[in-house]
Amino acid sequence: MNVSVIGAGNWGTVFALYLHRIGHRVCLYEFFRERAERIKKERENKEFLPGHFIPEPIKITSDIEEAVNFGDFLVIAQPSHTISAITSHMKPYVGDDHLIVSLSKGIEPETLRRVSEIIEDNIPSQRDRVVALSGPSIAREVVKGVPTTLVASSKHINLARRVQYNFSSKLIRIYTSKDIVGVELGGSLKNVYAIAAGILDGLGLGMNAKAALLTRAIAEMKRLGRAMGGRPATFSGLSGTGDLIVTAFSEQSRNHHVGKELGKGRKLDDILSEMVEVAEGVNTTRSAVKLGEKYGVELPIAREVYHVLFNGKSPQSSIEDLMTRKLKEED
Repeated sequence: MNVSVIGAGNWGTVFALYLHRIGHRVCLYEFFRERAERIKKERENKEFLPGHFIPEPIKITSDIEEAVNFGDFLVIAQPSHTISAITSHMKPYVGDDHLIVSLSKGIEPETLRRVSEIIEDNIPSQRDRVVALSGPSIAREVVKGVPTTLVASSKHINLARRVQYNFSSKLIRIYTSKDIVGVELGGSLKNVYAIAAGILDGLGLGMNAKAALLTRAIAEMKRLGRAMGGRPATFSGLSGTGDLIVTAFSEQSRNHHVGKELGKGRKLDDILSEMVEVAEGVNTTRSAVKLGEKYGVELPIAREVYHVLFNGKSPQSSIEDLMTRKLKEED
């Protein structure tokens, strides 16, 4: 099978290596021509995945037409804020025989669209055909061959099964789901709560606080997911609880890192200026708060993360405000 991975960042490069490893013919697309040529020459993505050789059979290109025409599957691994631009470039070359798979996790702050919605709006031929592939998948563990599980979700379960059958192996086990709303929301919102978990770790508050935070975070995700048409049970699965756990505890998590540094008293701009990769949870926090307002859903943790990120509120004050809210039953 021919697979094109659109996006040569950390996760895109790792997934291209994985697909090659399980026997697919792979093309890796990098937007910047100079970077693509450097990766092709050095057979290493030194900026996003240093120390890992990229085998010669993996085709490297900065030509989007070439990349789209190469693949039967088009796997999009771009940061969410670039999805609209890249899919607009892809549109003239995407045919009905292509299957688009999204690895991207985020919600567009301006329009509040999920990634699959952006893809479908920009490439009408793919309406209701996009597959979201999500779950607990720290890229630097996947590249080492650590056992990983993901969930493939689409409005049409047969498309999710195509991804399941073609991308599963002894290294990555893939489940399927028809709840693409819940799967995409879980994969996106967990980054907001991973920032919150990092803040607790930066403050040195221990496991009681962290366990409480993550439990209530799942409750918030379920409330918003239900209001948006997702299944609450989805948020107890791989793209919700599973992804939240790994992102909230792993020292390799970019969002956890942002939160941890905030908890230590550093400023957001200083933290982000040092990072090569994108911490999706920062923009997703804006989106989560807007979605809560739009659907009339209470998201106290997400709102406090927003105040810490963008309004200069101290983490200690946010924690105190969360702890002294009106008492209620557990939902």
